[in-house]
Amino acid sequence: MDPLNSHLLTTTRRHFFGQTATGIGVAALSSLLNADGAYAAANTDGRSNLPHFSPKAKRVIYLFQSGAPSQLDLFDYKPKLADLRKQELPDSIRQGQRLTGMTSTQSSFPVAPSMFPFAQRGESGAWISDLLPYTAKIADRLCFVKSLHTEAINHDPAITFFQTGSQIAGRPSMGSWLSYGLGSANNDLPSFVAMVSGSGGQPLYERLWGSGFLPTRYAGVKFRSVGDPVLFLSNPQGVDSDLRRRFLNDLAKINEQKLAETGDPEISTRIAQYEMAYKMQTSVPELTDISDEPAHTFELYGEDAKKPGTYAFNCLLARRLCERDVRFVQLFHRGWDQHLQLPKQIRVQCKDTDRASAGLVTDLHQRGLLKDTLVIWGGEFGRTVYCQGRLTVDDYGRDHHPRCFTMWMAGAGVRPGTSYGETDDYSYNIVQDPAHVHDLNATILHCLGIHHKQLTFKFQGRHHRLTDVHGELIEPILA
Repeated sequence: MDPLNSHLLTTTRRHFFGQTATGIGVAALSSLLNADGAYAAANTDGRSNLPHFSPKAKRVIYLFQSGAPSQLDLFDYKPKLADLRKQELPDSIRQGQRLTGMTSTQSSFPVAPSMFPFAQRGESGAWISDLLPYTAKIADRLCFVKSLHTEAINHDPAITFFQTGSQIAGRPSMGSWLSYGLGSANNDLPSFVAMVSGSGGQPLYERLWGSGFLPTRYAGVKFRSVGDPVLFLSNPQGVDSDLRRRFLNDLAKINEQKLAETGDPEISTRIAQYEMAYKMQTSVPELTDISDEPAHTFELYGEDAKKPGTYAFNCLLARRLCERDVRFVQLFHRGWDQHLQLPKQIRVQCKDTDRASAGLVTDLHQRGLLKDTLVIWGGEFGRTVYCQGRLTVDDYGRDHHPRCFTMWMAGAGVRPGTSYGETDDYSYNIVQDPAHVHDLNATILHCLGIHHKQLTFKFQGRHHRLTDVHGELIEPILA
C-alpha cells in the first residue's frame, strides 16, 4: 500500500469508505444526474420514498415581495379606521408589543387608515384595494391567508426565517429542501432557479436561495439580467463545444478518481455542476429568448415583460421555466419597505408587480399548468396601523409589523376563492385562525406530497427539517 493511501485509511472514516468502495465515483455520477430522485429513494436519510403521498403540485413559483407589503393598503380592509384617523392606538390593542428602533422613540402612535378605496371582487367577494386592479380580476382563483404571523421584526432575520425556517443564517432554503427531497424533473436546467428585480430596499443575500448544510448541488441558481443569464455560461474564446465536451469528459474522470479516494460529496456536486453547466449552454439561451412569445403574452404581463431584469420579465421566465418542469422558481422583488411616503411608493410597487403577477396566474391557467403548479405571493411581515413619521391628509408611513399580515396562493393544492383568518379592527392582532410561518411552510410541502416532519437531513448530530420542530397544516385552505 502506498504511503498516501495508508495515511488516508488511518485518518477518517470518510477516507476509509472512499478507499473500500471503489465503484463509488461512477455510481455517484449516475445518481446525481438521475432526473426523478432515484438517488433519494435509495437512501434512508430522511427523504426516501418521496413524495410521501400523491402530490397536488409538481412545482412552485414563489413571488416574494421583499420589504413587506402593507396588508392594510392591499388586502386587509378595515373601514372602521376612517373614524379613528389620528387617534392614538389604544394600549389595549398594542398590549405592550415589541416595536422596532425606528418608532420605539415616537411620542405618538396615530392611527393611519388606508387612503385607497377597497371593493369586493369576484364571486368570492374578496376585499382587494384599487391599487391592484389586475389581481382583483383573478380574485376567484386566489386563496388569501390573512392571519399570518412571524417571529422576526427586522428584514434580514424575517426573510431568512421565511426561506429557511430559522432566523439564523446557515439553514437550507425551501427550494434547496425540495431539490434535495424530490430531485429534478428536467435534465437540462437546474431544479431551483432564483431571480431578483426591483431597486433599493433591503439587500438580498445568496444564502436566501442557498443550500445551507445540504450539499451545494441543491442550491438555487441565480439568473442575472445583464450578460449571460448564468455566470460563465459562454465558452472562453477559442473553445468550441466539442473541445469543451472532451475537456469535461477528462475532468470527470479525474474527479471520479478523487471521489473514490476521499468520498467527499462536494466532488460529486462538482461533477454534476459541470455537466449541468454544459447542458445549460443550450437550454438557457433558448429559455431566455422570448422572441417566440405572441403579442397576447405581453397583453397579459405588460410591456415590461420585454425588458430583462424587470419583475414582469422574470414572471414570464417563471412560466417558461414551469413549462420545462423546473421544480422551484423564486422571484424576489425589492422595494416594499415603505416607512415613509407610503402612498407614493406603494403605487410604484403595485404598478411594477400587479399586472405581471395576475398575468402569470392567468397564463398558467390558460396553458393548463395551474392545476399542478402552486403560486405564492407575499413578503416577510406586515405593516403597522399607526403612522411612522408625520401623518398628513395625503401622506403617511408604516413600520414593520410581524403580528399579522396577508399572503395569497393560487393553483395546485389550495382552495380557490377563499379567505382564511381574521384580524382585529386595527389589523394589529389576529382574532381568528392564526397561521405561523412554519404552518405555511408545512402546508406548501403538503401540496407537494411531503409530510413536513419526514423530510429531514442529519447535521451535527440532529435531524433538521424546514419547519424545525414546529408546523401544523392549514387544512381549511387545502383543496
